[in-house]
Amino acid sequence: MTNNSTGIEMNQSKGITLTKGLVLLMSITCGLAVANLYYNQPLLADMGRTFHADSHQVGNISMFTQIGYAIGMFLFVPLGDMRERRQLITVLLGSVTIALIGVATAQNLLWIYVASLAVGITTVVPQVIIPLAAQMAGPEERGKVIGSVMSGLLFGILLARTVAGLIGGSFGWRIMYWVAAVLMLALAIILKQILPKSYPEANLTYRQVLKSIGELIVTQPTLREASLVGALLFGGFSVFWTSLAFYLEGAPYHFGSEVTGLFGLVGVVGAAAAPLVGRLADRFSPKLMVGMFILITLLSYLFFGFLGSVVWGIIVGVILLDLGVQGAQISNQTRIYSLVPEARSRLNTVFMVTYFLGGSLGSSLGSYAWNIWQWQGVCLTGGIMIVLGFFVWGIHQLKYKS
Repeated sequence: MTNNSTGIEMNQSKGITLTKGLVLLMSITCGLAVANLYYNQPLLADMGRTFHADSHQVGNISMFTQIGYAIGMFLFVPLGDMRERRQLITVLLGSVTIALIGVATAQNLLWIYVASLAVGITTVVPQVIIPLAAQMAGPEERGKVIGSVMSGLLFGILLARTVAGLIGGSFGWRIMYWVAAVLMLALAIILKQILPKSYPEANLTYRQVLKSIGELIVTQPTLREASLVGALLFGGFSVFWTSLAFYLEGAPYHFGSEVTGLFGLVGVVGAAAAPLVGRLADRFSPKLMVGMFILITLLSYLFFGFLGSVVWGIIVGVILLDLGVQGAQISNQTRIYSLVPEARSRLNTVFMVTYFLGGSLGSSLGSYAWNIWQWQGVCLTGGIMIVLGFFVWGIHQLKYKS
């Protein structure tokens, strides 16, 4: 069966044939869905004024969103190995629509904490789609396909801040969440009609799936190392982005949320490089590329720490930060998806749950460091997390040499 309007082809015996149209559809879906996690970052200062909260209290909004994302991945992403994915994706998109409305109508901090947690729990569609793309891709093109789908996800992560800054600065932060809710509802309707059915590779019960996740953690040292490195890098990433709005609204910049959001556009350089990173991971050793990208990420914090008082220093640092973190993520995912092919959703669950727990820790530490030590404390906190990531990667290479 072929859908000519989208380039999607279905083969009942072999599953879904991967086409450019399907890769594009999955990329767009990932970008629009994952953006829900990042709308709050350039708007935190505005939210703080609405709820009369300090930077640490309002920074918890980002923390709860990322904790929710980790919970949602643990609960729902493993279902991708045992359930039909189109229905799962549609239900999740409908659920996140309701959660986003909850944020838009929040009347106090507790309300927005709970609603943000719900947004995170239900915004796991990208982590259902990425293993699907890896499943459909051949070994010789898996890195390229993951990189292409990830590029859509990364554009969503980065442009979310820009869009949120512009809409929030012009119309108020609540309007941004109403717009997001409409987008998710529209996406649910579209995917219900267009996305073909998929067929899981494992015949397991939910209890068996959850049990097997623990077995994967115990038996796969590369999975443990990649997950911990990813958590520390994303923690350093979140330290910066959670604190940036507070830094830029004060001396020497005095920028509003509109300008803060524009810094997300700078990171598009890293997103644009994602397919190239995927191709390099197909040709060269992904494990060595992870080490290279960790060093690039560490370099970004040197720019933030020593040249953060000038705009071009922040710009160069943002480019390096996004390129380093996203490059390491793609390389790590290329590594783990080759470990146990029939368990890609579960491998992705372990990796991404750990990844976003690290991000939630980074968000909390970033707002705390800003509240106590201001910008230099933020840079030191983020830099330490990156250095720890390099040590974890290095120890694994020395121990396993694989």
